[in-house]
Amino acid sequence: MTPVEFNKTGAQAQLDIFETYFDSLNQQIRVPQTDADYSNRVVSLDEKLSIFKEFGNATSISSSNVFNLPQQFSGANSIATTTLPAATAGATTAYVIQTATADQITNGVVEIFANGILLSDTLYSISGTTINFFSQPTTGQTLIVNIYPKQFYKLGQVLYKPSSFPVAEELQRVLREELYHLLKSDLTVPSTTNPIYLYENSQLTVYPTTIVDDIEVAYVRKPIAPIWNFTTGLNNQYIFNASTSFNFELHSAEQTELILKILLYAGVVVKSPEIVQVAAQQVAQENVNQQR
Repeated sequence: MTPVEFNKTGAQAQLDIFETYFDSLNQQIRVPQTDADYSNRVVSLDEKLSIFKEFGNATSISSSNVFNLPQQFSGANSIATTTLPAATAGATTAYVIQTATADQITNGVVEIFANGILLSDTLYSISGTTINFFSQPTTGQTLIVNIYPKQFYKLGQVLYKPSSFPVAEELQRVLREELYHLLKSDLTVPSTTNPIYLYENSQLTVYPTTIVDDIEVAYVRKPIAPIWNFTTGLNNQYIFNASTSFNFELHSAEQTELILKILLYAGVVVKSPEIVQVAAQQVAQENVNQQR
């Protein structure tokens, strides 16, 4: 397989596994769960999903009760944006990212490499477009910053939290056919302590209409597609380039199923029925074991 083929099959395999979380969670919630440590399947699924949970502010459109979802670059390709700040200098711990905005950084997954080595996010913080290292980096290192855009997938809680409220109010989601009856009756008309919203066309319409800010949203994003990037050697061989690549985002517990699914798709690519058959059988067995 070529790197391009691997990237495509890897992305599809990761997305296949990710998609199963929601149906599996729905199924497991209806089944009694054990209280033993590490054995509660609902908790285990929630742990796998936690990697993709996000929280952000919805933005009012022209100070109205219609809100855009948090900026998560939905529709953008999951391709790294490589930025090159100046090389590290002596007695300097702050470096400005030159080719990305503060919004892209805040709403993206950021990786920082120093001379091709991925740095732990415990070594720095990012404020706006500035990287602040907690200790002086080695002088002369080249910093490469990759920013991977997040893609919105599923809407979770919608909260109203003005500064005057001690606790946020959760908005109730309603359908278009319910809205007329709710607004018409004095008993069910929405208020700031009992707000509601419509979710249509990737926008939130909030009632009462006096709510024009302070809306916060919890959501699940898609996993970022893995990228196995490379440079070409003297003999046209593929040489892995860590600083422009991106690893799988799935929980480490998914390693076995991920490998099997990649093998399944690889069998299709290389037209090997034997690989497809064996991998498909193993994937099916894994799914049965997880649902027992």
